[in-house]
Amino acid sequence: MKTTLKTNITVKDVCDGFVYNELEGKGLFGLSGRLTIQPEYQRNYIYADGKRDVAVIASILAGYPLGLIYFNKVAQNKFEVLDGQQRITSIGRFVTNKFAIHSNDTPQYFDSLAADLQAKILAAQLLIYECEGEESEIKKWFETINIAGVPLNAQELRNAIFSGPFVTLGKAEFSNSKNANIQKWSAYVSGSALRQDFLECALDWVSKGEIGEYMSLHRNDTNIQPLKTYFNTVISWVSTVFTDVESEMRGLEWGRLYETYHNKPYDPKVVSSQVRNLYGDSYIKNCKGVFEYILGGSVDKKLLEVRVFDDATKKSTYTQQTVKSQAKGESNCPLCVLGHDANQNKIWNVADMDADHVTAWSKGGATATSNCQMLCKTHNRAKGNR
Repeated sequence: MKTTLKTNITVKDVCDGFVYNELEGKGLFGLSGRLTIQPEYQRNYIYADGKRDVAVIASILAGYPLGLIYFNKVAQNKFEVLDGQQRITSIGRFVTNKFAIHSNDTPQYFDSLAADLQAKILAAQLLIYECEGEESEIKKWFETINIAGVPLNAQELRNAIFSGPFVTLGKAEFSNSKNANIQKWSAYVSGSALRQDFLECALDWVSKGEIGEYMSLHRNDTNIQPLKTYFNTVISWVSTVFTDVESEMRGLEWGRLYETYHNKPYDPKVVSSQVRNLYGDSYIKNCKGVFEYILGGSVDKKLLEVRVFDDATKKSTYTQQTVKSQAKGESNCPLCVLGHDANQNKIWNVADMDADHVTAWSKGGATATSNCQMLCKTHNRAKGNR
């Protein structure tokens, strides 16, 4: 890859013909239309937070360097931003009065700045490397770049590697914060649309976890309907089975759960009652596991992390059982007493016993001293959920 350092390009040059798309939240063009600010392999604009965008302008006014910026030369006198689009978009948005900086608690847009400060910003020179090379070289270089201390996440890197019509359409649907469906999706999907989390989730679900392979296969597709259909099918299934939306539903592996359970029938009213009962159970430590527990037939208690007996309860119960058993000349394991072998009279060490619910938790038994018994490890494991 060939690089050429340019030091004569100013903020005014880059902002000439600057175009910003408010709906999609991205810078489009600059440098009199010769510069594509956000090519498809770039992440979305994430500096519009009143802090990072303001810091870029403050750095220019203070005379601080903004760091190297890289342009990819795609044709004669045609470029796209390889690294620096967050900074360039911030500058362009300020110069076109899209946000204000603050001076003595007074908001100031570019047009309201003193003339000398406006001139200082426009005359600021940028350090720009023009890069030329094959697509594979450019993409490889892009993978190594960190922008202003915010590393590219996994999906942003995939978007860069597999850029094309499929990524363009996918980002338009799932990475557009103005999409009216984002609020509904957010009940089940965690993360940010701008950081590609919704797109990554949709791809993860439809590909069964093989996102890179799926994107490679569909890179040149001009239709993402299968992706949209599968994603919305999963969302629809979840919202139908679980009519009550709980915060713990956000970020669960709904794609996997859909594949495993969507062919089983569920009564939403019964499911809703089960969810409420489990949420009201103070012995359940992991409410995120409630949903898979119900889908799986309320069998796998490990999903709930049911609170176990504490050490003090175990020791107290062991002592009481042992004292009574020794007085009767029988084993301190109640189930060994019922047997017909040498263990009928065996006194077990506390280390060889487990605490057990007399009435199983799944049948309403509490995790309390009154419902605790100590069993030898063999009988406790054999007892299971009885």
